[in-house]
Amino acid sequence: MQLFYTARFERSFAEAPADVQSQAQKALAFLLRDVRHPSLRAKKYDGARGIWQGRVNRSWRFYFLIEADRYYLIDMMPHPK
Repeated sequence: MQLFYTARFERSFAEAPADVQSQAQKALAFLLRDVRHPSLRAKKYDGARGIWQGRVNRSWRFYFLIEADRYYLIDMMPHPK
């Protein structure tokens, strides 16, 4: 699998706090190894558009698409509570 980043994801990542960036890098490494890794808690977020949600930490999520052998990272943001 390969990761591809949208400009929106890159901007969100750059604006995130340093500790969240570090945790996101770790989460993306897990994603590359196994989308079902327990710490990601990956699930379909919008089935109609094929968007998935993964967990960075308790407060942040990232959103991605799966196409063939590629993950397209769409955005990363604080999780609304």
